[in-house]
Amino acid sequence: MAESGSTPAAAQPVPQAARPRGNPVVAVLSAWLVPGLGHVYLKRHLRGLAFFVLVIASLLIGCKLEGNLYKVVPGEPLTILATLGSMGMGFPYFLLRYGLHYEGNVMGAGYEYGTAFLLTAGLMNLLLVLDAWDIVRGKKE
Repeated sequence: MAESGSTPAAAQPVPQAARPRGNPVVAVLSAWLVPGLGHVYLKRHLRGLAFFVLVIASLLIGCKLEGNLYKVVPGEPLTILATLGSMGMGFPYFLLRYGLHYEGNVMGAGYEYGTAFLLTAGLMNLLLVLDAWDIVRGKKE
């Protein structure tokens, strides 16, 4: 006989996996290309807008402080990782690098801080891509 107050195993609800909410490829690519766009695609409009503002604010602060927008430097293998991290911001990286020819200023007073902000913008957006991936796969609400 079961203890009083306990529910038989058959009567307990069985957790069901959440259903996917969209196309994973579209969600991930849009999340990478434009910060927050993947969340907007997944109908998380306020979250997407907040993420867009955070990444772009970090990027603008980094540019204002004249930080380094990483690119691969031959003979320096760690610049490959830093460049991939910076490219994580998606389209804004390519706009700055190739459209606006942004270089940064090694002699600028805020160069190191600006570099940290620019790298953070890219890495933060990569985390948001993973967040969109989790949502579209039904692993997260």
